[in-house]
Amino acid sequence: MTLPGGMPPSTRDLVGYAGAPPHPHWPGDARLALSVVVNVEEGAEFSLLSGDDRNELMPETGRLMQGAPDLCMESQFDYGARAGLWRLLDLLDGFGVKATFSCCGRAVANTPLLAREPLARGHEVSAHGWRWETHAGMAEAEERAVIAGTVAAIEQACGQRPLGWHTKSSASVNTRRLLLEEGGFLYDSDAYDDDLPRTVQVAGTPHVVLPYAFDTNDMRFAPGQGFVQPEDFANYCIHAFDMLLREGATAPKMLSIGLHLRLIGRPARLRGLELLLEHVRRHRQAVWVARRVDIARHWRALAGLG
Repeated sequence: MTLPGGMPPSTRDLVGYAGAPPHPHWPGDARLALSVVVNVEEGAEFSLLSGDDRNELMPETGRLMQGAPDLCMESQFDYGARAGLWRLLDLLDGFGVKATFSCCGRAVANTPLLAREPLARGHEVSAHGWRWETHAGMAEAEERAVIAGTVAAIEQACGQRPLGWHTKSSASVNTRRLLLEEGGFLYDSDAYDDDLPRTVQVAGTPHVVLPYAFDTNDMRFAPGQGFVQPEDFANYCIHAFDMLLREGATAPKMLSIGLHLRLIGRPARLRGLELLLEHVRRHRQAVWVARRVDIARHWRALAGLG
């Protein structure tokens, strides 16, 4: 089929489960699988002092310092590692929640503790690229090296390789295939298009995709993005949780909560997460709170992939 202008037909799947999603049979007959994802990016942001060709935008103000090191920007990222990490880990421990710490390779290479400590407390350490950067348009050879370097950094710090991958912003058209060629990945989270995992074929190999979300995410604490008070974050996430829990009476789903050390790790913002986890605890018997690797393994077993 040739479309006007010579454009090929779209290969996008806009049908999905067509309103009839499969029953995921979550453990314990849970109505909802809840995945808490902590993005570890401190030390992986663009910085002239790190040898990059530019600085990262300043997180809180959106300003870009050009032509000189941006010590203010770096200091804001540093807060996540120096203070936010520990405050968040202690809160998760208090609620018995095991999360997925999605780590940039350069962050872990520079500060291995950012991955070692979460792993020691029972959390999953997955891969979030080498630098905090998009892969869209990246040359295939460069991307292949980036994936290999990220795996190596996490493996060296933790004594085990990551089993999950998530690209900042957009993956490239090659990312998923390169992950499979690198070997060892059980899933990726480079999708935002559903409330359930799915199995896709990549070069003839079945692969699990666990969709992520930008709305139930502390990134919206950035100026102009919608969250100001801790209750803003808590209330939004609670409404998503309650809706999916209600749907889960007949069609259980999955909910991702996205966090960042330098954002949710601030004292007032952490209160928003605390409010959310208090609400989740009141419904704990109906919810499977799981690391993403556990959800991927469950989905693979459900699909007969082992």
